[in-house]
Amino acid sequence: MMTSIRKVLTVAGSDSSGGAGLQADLKTFEEYGVFGFSAITSIVTMDPDQNWHHEVHPIPPALVEKQMKTVLSGGQLDAMKTGMLGSVEVIELLHHMIDKQDIANVVIDPVMVCKGEDEVVQPENGQATRDLLLPQATIVTLNLFEAGQLAGMGRITTLNEMKEAAHKIIEQGAKHVVIKGGKALRSEKAIDLFYDGKEFVLYEAEMLDTNYNHGAGCTFAAAIAAGLAKGNTVKESVAMAKKFTLDAIKQGFAFNRFVGPVWHGAYHNAHERMSN
Repeated sequence: MMTSIRKVLTVAGSDSSGGAGLQADLKTFEEYGVFGFSAITSIVTMDPDQNWHHEVHPIPPALVEKQMKTVLSGGQLDAMKTGMLGSVEVIELLHHMIDKQDIANVVIDPVMVCKGEDEVVQPENGQATRDLLLPQATIVTLNLFEAGQLAGMGRITTLNEMKEAAHKIIEQGAKHVVIKGGKALRSEKAIDLFYDGKEFVLYEAEMLDTNYNHGAGCTFAAAIAAGLAKGNTVKESVAMAKKFTLDAIKQGFAFNRFVGPVWHGAYHNAHERMSN
């Protein structure tokens, strides 16, 4: 009988395509060997008859609160992460829950735009996230767009601008920050920048020529949360998450002509399990 299994909560939106959102989080938790809980904050639909147009359907805050109450009835969590949070009311609810429960490992992944869309999702949530959640974050994980928004810098295209944004976000209260360079950064390598307020650390990997990366950001943040839950340091958790997510992207596949999700089971060759 297992007595030391670690417990991790994701508070996020639902992606029925399975690549991103809480579905990506739970798959990642399972691969890391931690037990995943979820509280759904919104349901995202993507219409193939309208060029994969996204619509976000928020869950009422009272129902989100009931979900979190269910999860917390099982005792102390080892870590939690956030994704799309749905509304300012949910952000306020989450802020009070983190404070009351004294959760040690909090990964904030402020989802601001859906892949394939250009408009900011629920822009009013940005300020609430900045004011209420960043000061509670063990680490905040950001793409270039999100980093530019939270740092008040607009578009980021260079490593020096990434460092400036990281510094500004640490000043807002986060203990650690990691900014993912992605394809928008002018670099031949895929560069992630980690900052703890004192030291910058670069994580470099090959730049993959693929569009099958739906859910990569969610997967990366979930992997960090799972690593922290298992007792790894923040730096160790980020480094492991980088490897896990890179393998997931390498084995991504075409779901349809609009989107290609990462494969969360890639790192452990999950497709080879249960063959008999």
